[in-house]
Amino acid sequence: MATQLTHPCAPNERGNVMLVAVLVLVLLAVFGFSMVEAVTSAKDEGAASGAHLERLFLAESGMDAGYRDLVSGGTGELGSDRAPVGLGRGAFYTRAFDRGDGTITLFSVGLHARGERTLRARIRRSRPVFHHAIFAGNSSGDPDYAMTFGGKGSSADDINGDIYSGGGIRVEDHADVAGSLRSQGTIEGGEGDTGVTQAGFDFSAVNWSDPAIVDVAAEFATWGRLASADAGGSADQVPESNAAHIFRRNPSDRTSETGGTDKNDYFLEDPYEDWRTDPKDNGTDAPFISIDDGSGESRRTFYIDGNLWIHNPDAMSFMLASSGGTGTQVTFIVRGNIVFSDSFRLENTGLDAVGFVAIKDPDVKDSGNIYLGDPAYGTLSEVHGYLYAENDFLDVNLDEKGSKEVRVLGTMSAGNHVAIERTYKGGHSKLTVDWDRRVQTGAVSLPFLSTDVPSAGGTAVMEAWVESPLADLGGPSPVPVPTPTPTPTPTPTPTPTPTPTPTPNPKGDKTPKPKSNKTPKPKSNKGKKKGGA
Repeated sequence: MATQLTHPCAPNERGNVMLVAVLVLVLLAVFGFSMVEAVTSAKDEGAASGAHLERLFLAESGMDAGYRDLVSGGTGELGSDRAPVGLGRGAFYTRAFDRGDGTITLFSVGLHARGERTLRARIRRSRPVFHHAIFAGNSSGDPDYAMTFGGKGSSADDINGDIYSGGGIRVEDHADVAGSLRSQGTIEGGEGDTGVTQAGFDFSAVNWSDPAIVDVAAEFATWGRLASADAGGSADQVPESNAAHIFRRNPSDRTSETGGTDKNDYFLEDPYEDWRTDPKDNGTDAPFISIDDGSGESRRTFYIDGNLWIHNPDAMSFMLASSGGTGTQVTFIVRGNIVFSDSFRLENTGLDAVGFVAIKDPDVKDSGNIYLGDPAYGTLSEVHGYLYAENDFLDVNLDEKGSKEVRVLGTMSAGNHVAIERTYKGGHSKLTVDWDRRVQTGAVSLPFLSTDVPSAGGTAVMEAWVESPLADLGGPSPVPVPTPTPTPTPTPTPTPTPTPTPTPNPKGDKTPKPKSNKTPKPKSNKGKKKGGA
């Protein structure tokens, strides 16, 4: 028989084992509780961090929505603290403050999980093109371009309204500018805002087949017939019942002017109205342009793939006929050039409005320009209308032998340059521009231009944004977003030295003017002299 040997534990040894076991259990319990607490804490911190980030995303979404509302012409204010705009699991609201200096402070508050984050941005809102007396976008980026005004005494330029130049502005001699000056470059002879960038109209996405637009070339292709008229010569015309009846195409008595053009030439002269000549060029006996084709329509948009002329060998001016109690509002959009050789006036300057727009043809180098002046006799004296050249605004024969003074009642604007320097040897051709504010105030609107062309209502540019305390939102005039500037390095103060007295220069110290960059003028009119003048 085998015998099993045993080693019974002493009482104190059994107690030690129990103690160790209890200690291990306690440590495991503490470790377990610590792990649970750590996981819970991490989970809470993660949730808080996620909520904090979610509020930022909501605030950024609100900032984007408010900015887009400003660009589209709205106020920039969306929702409110009591009725925010819902988005995902949170919401946002925005508030905007116009600071009166051309900038808007836009706030956006993101709301989520009973918390909020606030962003603040500085928005610079540019002004629409027709909210200026003169506008030049300098789309070519010419670093030497400067819009120049000058003249002395009674020949000095007189501009009544605000001016924008995408280059520089130079006011010389006795020229008077009664309005604000804004430019991308320098301003000489006046004070204003510099470093301002603003674009003109954008016609790249316009649908010219829009049924609201009268396609003049298409109407002539279908209905045009050669006919003579009291306005002179024979030309293609359409029936009076056609909306395009106010034009005559390629008249035979003006081939000396149109012989060198690349496209068809349409003359704004209504062959169905009584023919007059207005020999005094004051509008008292001007031939009328009536857009009413019998339908009673008083608002029209005409698209012309060609050149548009306001010019006749015998007439001195034309007048847009007013319609009833609503007036006449018309827009001419020309894919080519517009030439004003004769005056053009509105019958009712309170109700009537007209826009003349020249846009570029990619296949024609000389296009998108407005020429102001008569190439032969200089009979132009006054133009009423909102004028815009996508390319350049140029003057022709505005000198001592031509028109010595021209007045524009409306706006004179271009996507590139307004070349209005008319100083010649021995004198200066006076330019007077009286800004017609009715489009700005909303008293009138231009068909199609006021609603359907991008950039017509101006643009908004976001210059900077930062996170801001919610408390800043309550101020009616929030502090603008600060622009960081480098800290200047201290330099030792130099010892003053006597400054010599400058020697007077009896001839003065004048900076020479840059040479103007003129587009070739239209061919001269060799035909009959206008109005016997």
